[in-house]
Amino acid sequence: MPTPVRESSGIWLVAEREITSKLRSKAFVISSGILILLALVGVLLGGFASANPEATPIAATSDTAAVVSALPDVAVTEVTGRAEAEQLVRDGEVDAAVVASDSATGYALIALDSPPQSVLMALSQLPEVVILEPAGTDPLLRYFIAIGFGLVFMMAAATFGGTIAQSVVEEKQTRVVELLISTIPARALLAGKVIGNTILAMGQIIALAAVAILGLMITGQNTMLQVLGGPIVWFAVFFLFGFVLLASLFAAAASMVSRQEDVGSTTMPITMLVMAPYILVIVFNDNPLVLTIMSYVPFSAPVGMPMRLFVGEAQWWEPILSLAILLASCVAAVWVGAKIYENSLLRMGGRVGLAEALRG
Repeated sequence: MPTPVRESSGIWLVAEREITSKLRSKAFVISSGILILLALVGVLLGGFASANPEATPIAATSDTAAVVSALPDVAVTEVTGRAEAEQLVRDGEVDAAVVASDSATGYALIALDSPPQSVLMALSQLPEVVILEPAGTDPLLRYFIAIGFGLVFMMAAATFGGTIAQSVVEEKQTRVVELLISTIPARALLAGKVIGNTILAMGQIIALAAVAILGLMITGQNTMLQVLGGPIVWFAVFFLFGFVLLASLFAAAASMVSRQEDVGSTTMPITMLVMAPYILVIVFNDNPLVLTIMSYVPFSAPVGMPMRLFVGEAQWWEPILSLAILLASCVAAVWVGAKIYENSLLRMGGRVGLAEALRG
């Protein structure tokens, strides 16, 4: 009969087994390498593109055409007056307009939501700036940052959560779990799986964050690095506890079935919870109300709160409160998940009902 081991030793034995089996998988190593390489290439291309900008379309009146034409990397469209210049800006025909004004410099820069920094800094004297439709961040940049946070969260959570679910069902289907339970308590087996895959997931997240920061440093995007540095750190912290929450639920859901063919039916609701933040943050990245709600819902907080920090819509205390809610939810999810896991793990045959799994 197998000799029982201490619970703490059992947890780390299982965690080590989860980590080594994943690292020995060529598919996992290759896919992780490709993902990190794509992230680095994306950051580098963005940096090089910003370093070699195309000519900025600028409208100018006869009074300011000479000033604007002397600026580097601009394409000048001459207009008859300020009204025509504003209309071109609103229509998106030009990025900005330089018109005569009563300011100290004698001219004003008109932009739709934010002034082109290259034009603003190229002017010998900073002009009066007129914003037609104020916006907190560049809409295109905001969209791509939303995709970045949402995609990384969804891919990492779905990949490693799915690994846990498949591992649980495989052990039940082959009845290996009966041998494991004879030496290691069920809760230690669950904890080991969650810890092992959390370490792997966090390793991938940290590698992606390091690559993004390195790429920004190489391309000299110091301003972007200052803006993104804090949100990236908060994303890693929120992801850590958010993944523990999801991993516990993935393991619990998988323990309710005994065949690989059935695992999708029980894990589907959790998979939807993983996909929802990705979809919501892309569709509603410019909606403060939706982002605020997302930043306090445990399943979407790892995406919603870093996004709000990036665009400057969150107060200093909000990430702390959101993290506290996530921690409380994580503890509750681990407790419920462990209860379902222990009550369902040795039940073979048909699917175990949720109410039955909770009752034991």
